[in-house]
Amino acid sequence: MLILNTGGTLNKRYNTLNGELEVPVDNIAIENILDTVHIKYNVAGVIYKDSLDMDINDRKMLASIIMESKEDTFIIIHGTDTMSESAEFLDEIFEDRKIILVGAMKPFEIEAIESSLNLGMAIGFAKAIDSFGVFICMNGYVEQCSKIKKNRLKARFECV
Repeated sequence: MLILNTGGTLNKRYNTLNGELEVPVDNIAIENILDTVHIKYNVAGVIYKDSLDMDINDRKMLASIIMESKEDTFIIIHGTDTMSESAEFLDEIFEDRKIILVGAMKPFEIEAIESSLNLGMAIGFAKAIDSFGVFICMNGYVEQCSKIKKNRLKARFECV
């Protein structure tokens, strides 16, 4: 299993100099969560962006990394605003991989429970399921990417 970090809200930290939440160029939030389980997972930081800033070239790069990897199981830390777009893009390409996109509505630095729960669920799901596909893990759900979407009015993901 390979965990790919693309950034997003889960990773954001407050910059005291400018008063803004920023996506840092590191994996500290993910490493802090994983340190609590005492199992070593491979984590690779690949993009470090707010998902609103992700474009087709970022998605192609993500697909290329997955294609070139020897792994068949991937967890992608991703911002929630365009998580579905990236999931659908990857779903068009891969039939022989387990890919689970996961994120958080609040930064780990501000509220650690949601990030930890979502990442833990994604890891557990990846280990438990035998079939390939592209899934989204958010708000207590893990579903095929076509069956779950962000409800912006309620600020949560729901099955559709």
